[in-house]
Amino acid sequence: MQITCGTDVSINGAENVSVLDSSAWAERGFGSKCGTHLFYRLKECGQHMMPAGLFEDDEHLVFDQQVFIDEKPSYYQFAGATHDMTGPEIFAIYGSAN
Repeated sequence: MQITCGTDVSINGAENVSVLDSSAWAERGFGSKCGTHLFYRLKECGQHMMPAGLFEDDEHLVFDQQVFIDEKPSYYQFAGATHDMTGPEIFAIYGSAN
């Protein structure tokens, strides 16, 4: 579960973050000492997605979107209505996968 955090993200202790290319279009940030996954960032636009578990105040979070829905296993289904987006739809909004 990730939260879309936009492009204006500030990380306290950024000197302890390692960033690795995970694909042609995205990179992932990890704690350089502990290995904790901190973010997924789209290279073209700088959009950050961060694990929901990093945030202390989750009372007001709403699960309203699923991405890469075209790649999910057929047995994997969340209850409730969400805005579902395929990979091509995501890249059309946030940047090309090329």
